Amino acid sequence: MSARARRVLAAAASVVVAGTTLTGCFEEPSAHEAVRDFLVGWQSGDYELAAGRTDGDPAVVRKALEDTRVHLDAASFRFRITSLTQSGEESTADFAAEVDLGENNSLWEYTSKLPLHLVNGVWKVRWSPSVIHPQLKEGQRFAVDPKPELRKQVLDRTGEPLQADTTLYVAGVTPATLGDNAQKAGEQLAALTGFAQDRLLSRIKSAPPSTFVPLVTFGWRKYASIQSKLDDIPGVTVQKQEQPVAPAPPEQIVGRVSALTAEHEQKLGGPQRAGDSVGLSGLQKAYQDYLTGSTQTSVITLDLKTGEQVAELKKWPGRPNAPVETTIDSSIQAAAESALAGTRSATLVAVKARTGEVLAVSASDDLNEEKNALAGKYPAGNAFSIIAAEALLKKGVKPSQPLACPPERSVGGARFEQAGLTASVSQSFQSSFARSCVTALASLARRVSGDDLAKSAADFGIGKPWKLPLKSFSGKVGDLDSDADKAKAIAGQNVEVSPLSMALVAGAVASGTWHPPLLVTKPTTPDPAAEVLPATPPAPVAIDAKVLPALQSMMRSGVRSGSARAAAAAGEPVSGIVAPVTGKSKNQAWFVGWQGDVAVAVLAENADPAAYAGRFFAAIRDPA
Repeated sequence: MSARARRVLAAAASVVVAGTTLTGCFEEPSAHEAVRDFLVGWQSGDYELAAGRTDGDPAVVRKALEDTRVHLDAASFRFRITSLTQSGEESTADFAAEVDLGENNSLWEYTSKLPLHLVNGVWKVRWSPSVIHPQLKEGQRFAVDPKPELRKQVLDRTGEPLQADTTLYVAGVTPATLGDNAQKAGEQLAALTGFAQDRLLSRIKSAPPSTFVPLVTFGWRKYASIQSKLDDIPGVTVQKQEQPVAPAPPEQIVGRVSALTAEHEQKLGGPQRAGDSVGLSGLQKAYQDYLTGSTQTSVITLDLKTGEQVAELKKWPGRPNAPVETTIDSSIQAAAESALAGTRSATLVAVKARTGEVLAVSASDDLNEEKNALAGKYPAGNAFSIIAAEALLKKGVKPSQPLACPPERSVGGARFEQAGLTASVSQSFQSSFARSCVTALASLARRVSGDDLAKSAADFGIGKPWKLPLKSFSGKVGDLDSDADKAKAIAGQNVEVSPLSMALVAGAVASGTWHPPLLVTKPTTPDPAAEVLPATPPAPVAIDAKVLPALQSMMRSGVRSGSARAAAAAGEPVSGIVAPVTGKSKNQAWFVGWQGDVAVAVLAENADPAAYAGRFFAAIRDPA
């Protein structure tokens, strides 16, 4: 059941209460019965009852009250008597009216008077249009004049739109030109689009007659498929309208927009009207109400002969809409798109190291920027060794600490294998880190406690309660109760992370401070209709200054002499490591690193993520 239908039923149910209140207000003899019957009949739609309590032509009164509901497109009326005075054969009732205009507008509240007099010993309401509203005169009617705002845009960090213009086709009518075809036009348009016929007709009948009333909006494919049928509907015309709704990269973060369909209207309720746009995904969906606002609406009176406005009785300015301002850097986003062009099963997230601002999000065609890059839950693999290294350095393990890197090793009953190695290799902690030797790094599990690893993970934001306005995942660390658990964590086998959370880890090492992610700078408050509400961001966390230089040096060694050499780019040096995911069937690997103030995480399957990172940094240096 629609929200409008529920409001109508609620109004009907309240008639009994209203009638009881009116009946009990005054003792006989008085005009209270006439007042009660008139207002209850008007409120409940029993216009025969209401007309019988007036001295006017019953047919004229019935039509006037019915037209009032139609011309206001009213969901309900409610009335309350405030006073009743009587002087001989004359009486006056003061009453307060509440009219629900629907469309998520406020109630229209006004006060008026019912003049009464005795006719053959029976109290009658002295009929004139001013009974309905004190400013309504003979030869006039009500109308509702909405002035919708076009949808605002999603912007990048420089204020440039992240959408391109698209031609939409708006079908509507000018009521004055319809003549007797309003009913037929409403029926045919409802049958063609699925919108409720009564809603389309009420939009037509409540509008100023000389105003074009938009009823349904189509994209070009839908319009092309039904154009001939639209042309056959009497009085319906189509206007082209350019709207910035085609998303630019990152398309899935920006989100898609659709013309409002009958199905959307039923699901959304609220302020949307047939013909409006609705965000289907991404930020367009998360900030639907903010981008669209609510329609400015006026209740006016019109001259029936000329159709011209006579007076404005009430105006609601509506909730203003505004663009959504993001942290996306379009030039860096272009570099991310270029880096992953033609790839499969790869994602890339870039953040500003000093602030945590999301600069770019990209994913290959078989993956999704939101579901995979921001909210994907992936094994951390040896990428967690960055966090483990910070904990180990704080416990006194030196980068020069000699370690054996054997093909296989068991720690606390957990077995680890180093792929591609047939004999044990002796190297330092730093070299093992740079080359992602899982058997060497796992052997250090006894040098740290579970609490040490858990604290370092929290300091790097893993599992922190941050949320973006879109779905995102901060990470999760498994049990750390035994040496086997700790060794698995160092190898990232019982740790889940997202590409976004690992980009923030890289940013923390690069800048010396972990920052929560930031994607939207305005609005600063969430859209009340959003499915995902951003949490209050946790405070930044400074990395221990005593170990930070050593950790940064270890990260640099990954590109200079480790397995991440493919990420090297000319210009400012690149720091980072390649971290395979071990113990899983999928051949996945991470690159986690930075160049300058741009920190990045790349996750790729059956490919070298460092090569993608190298393309990315090269594209930033030499944009097309």
